[in-house]
Amino acid sequence: MADLAKIKALLDARRPGHSLPQGLYNDPDAFDFDLEAIYGRSWLQVGFECELPRPGSHFATTLGRWPIIVLRDRAGELRAYHNSCRHRGSQICPDGHGSSQRLVCPYHKWTYELTGELAHASRMGDGFDPTAHSLKPIHLANVGGVLLVCLGDDPPDVEGFRREFTPLLAPHNLADAKLAHQSTLHEKGNWKLVMENARECYHCATGHPELALTFPVSASGHFDYGEDDALERFNARMTALGLPVGPVEGDWWQAMRFALNEGNVSMTTDGKPTVARPMCALGGGDIGSLRWSIEPHSFTHACGDYLFMFSALPISPNETVVHSKWLVHKEAVEGVDYDLERLTHLWTATNLQDRDLVEMNQRGVNSPGYTPGPYSTEAEALALRFVDWYVDTAKAYCERA
Repeated sequence: MADLAKIKALLDARRPGHSLPQGLYNDPDAFDFDLEAIYGRSWLQVGFECELPRPGSHFATTLGRWPIIVLRDRAGELRAYHNSCRHRGSQICPDGHGSSQRLVCPYHKWTYELTGELAHASRMGDGFDPTAHSLKPIHLANVGGVLLVCLGDDPPDVEGFRREFTPLLAPHNLADAKLAHQSTLHEKGNWKLVMENARECYHCATGHPELALTFPVSASGHFDYGEDDALERFNARMTALGLPVGPVEGDWWQAMRFALNEGNVSMTTDGKPTVARPMCALGGGDIGSLRWSIEPHSFTHACGDYLFMFSALPISPNETVVHSKWLVHKEAVEGVDYDLERLTHLWTATNLQDRDLVEMNQRGVNSPGYTPGPYSTEAEALALRFVDWYVDTAKAYCERA
């Protein structure tokens, strides 16, 4: 249990418009608090419905300290459970994808239906009641094929996100997508530093030379291009195609379709599409990128030819695991319609560059010379939005506790 008095004092010490006090980036109590108050009560984007193509399909992942499993039952319904056996708590399914008609704990072979009921437990005696030992469900939301879970008893409202975001996402046809690749990267940095870095492009012009070729690194906020009329011209073209652009946003989410740099069709190292079979063929696939972000942990970019998802999950005060996923059209064939190395190169390079920046940032924050500094309201507007959201959410939790 985190020391709430310590956390509250750190939160109160934060100057508006500035980065956080040192303890919120490296104190074990702050890590415990963040798991309990932030990750344990927020909607977390864990993947996509297309990863569960048939009854019995499942994927398991670990959110902080908590293993979960998401599956499609025999009737086709999507469900999510704590990935913890009701016998002695063993993790049932290893992290990753699989398919089975029942879930079997590898420890003592307790067996569960996909609807969660305990189906078999040997040598438990006549007085044993299997109905009292079903898997424990967790909240699951399917928003246009995007899957979110919440471990808390009272999740934030998701209907505003569903209502506003679904029209922007629908043209990308996630029902006709498949998972082409996923990767995991460990970063020696606090999750908030990972996400602050992910929420701004102040560093992109020099830190991400590949990304800067297609991504408008000088834009700010909701991709404000200043006096350049690129956004106005892009919006007019999207309107002619019948594509909504936004922006739309809520307390813990935001989304917008934006223009790539002039002459670029996709977020690749040369600006050309990397998948011959597009996910959205409107405008020849030249539809910019639909970006959406979920606080506290993720962002996603959907171009005409592929989708990329980034997710940051804390595993210690100074360590974060970054999961990435790439989707393509379900009928796109690797080696024919796309080359996997080319598909993944841009974001793999960007992730590795960001890892180095985050680890350098963490080492500096650990210094006795660290003092919270001011954000650029022009170049770091979204990083500031993230930190303000974190502070407000954390303070609200402290007040309720």
